Amino acid sequence: MRLFENLTATQESAWPELRSLVGEASVTARALDADEPTSRRTLEQLQVTTGSFLGAVVVHTGGLLIDQGWLRVYGSPTPGGPGHLPGLATVNGFPPTPEATWFPAHGLVVAHDVLGGTYVLNGSDPAAVARPGGSGEMIYLAPDTLQWEPLEAGYAAWLAWVLDGGLADFTEGLRWDGWDAETRGLRGDHGLGLLPPLWSREAHADLSATGRAAVPMAELVWAIRSAAAQIDGSDPGPLGALDTREPDSR
Repeated sequence: MRLFENLTATQESAWPELRSLVGEASVTARALDADEPTSRRTLEQLQVTTGSFLGAVVVHTGGLLIDQGWLRVYGSPTPGGPGHLPGLATVNGFPPTPEATWFPAHGLVVAHDVLGGTYVLNGSDPAAVARPGGSGEMIYLAPDTLQWEPLEAGYAAWLAWVLDGGLADFTEGLRWDGWDAETRGLRGDHGLGLLPPLWSREAHADLSATGRAAVPMAELVWAIRSAAAQIDGSDPGPLGALDTREPDSR
């Protein structure tokens, strides 16, 4: 395995470009401070360089809070630091020390949105784990349809699109009047649980009439995975280490 020093020795770091995109974003974007020991372990397990956007996020940020906190992109945060955002290594269950034979079989969970929607970077053979899209492409488990959606873009293109305001159209039908006031003050490890739930007929009919409350993200993604397994009879698979239970697919 390549060491941290080798992975950061690239002549063209992606961080200056990414930092510029964050600073000039058309939506609110906050980069949390990175924790150096965490970033070292995470980068060595990923085996990507800082010439990539993924490597730059892991080494230079503790994660990104984007669009009034609607989207949480995982990096290498200081444990217990501001924002309460989990790290990429924690969300994906990385081993305590880098292991050459370990990899996230179902792809890499890189972000969640406030409704529990899960963004995953596909691994080498997504079809083998019943995931759509190609190798190295982003996919999204939609919390309203409980289905995986291919985004037809890699991590860098997806992140640039998000910072350029791409979520405005992407979340059509999922936002209500005043959503920003409800999301901007949430902890990074919490989301909004809706009642009736987002995938119900009632929520689709009148989203603004739903009851909403802050709940741990672990609880939110578990509810989504469990509902998908029960309603569709097909488990969508792991949604990050936030969700460690097996769904009831009876």
